[in-house]
Amino acid sequence: MSRIRQEEKLTDIPNVGPAIAADLCSLGIREPAALVGRDPYVLYEALCEKSGQRHDPCVCDIFIAAVRYMEGAPARKWWVYSAERKARLAARLSTGT
Repeated sequence: MSRIRQEEKLTDIPNVGPAIAADLCSLGIREPAALVGRDPYVLYEALCEKSGQRHDPCVCDIFIAAVRYMEGAPARKWWVYSAERKARLAARLSTGT
């Protein structure tokens, strides 16, 4: 069974440095616990919309890693989630959603 983590600062989360923490803050996520239950893909799209620019897809991978970690998954490098993101994008493109 996984456990929800108790990190105090966003930068306490593996893979989250000051720039990603600032991105999350711009989306209203100011504490790590606020990531629990959030959809990292929705967060990524919201960031792109809010900033008016398309961010590197690796940012989405970092959001996935951060959400999963806060929900109790082991700490993993962000690039572990790249294949998942690419598969999800391919599935969306093939269904047109």
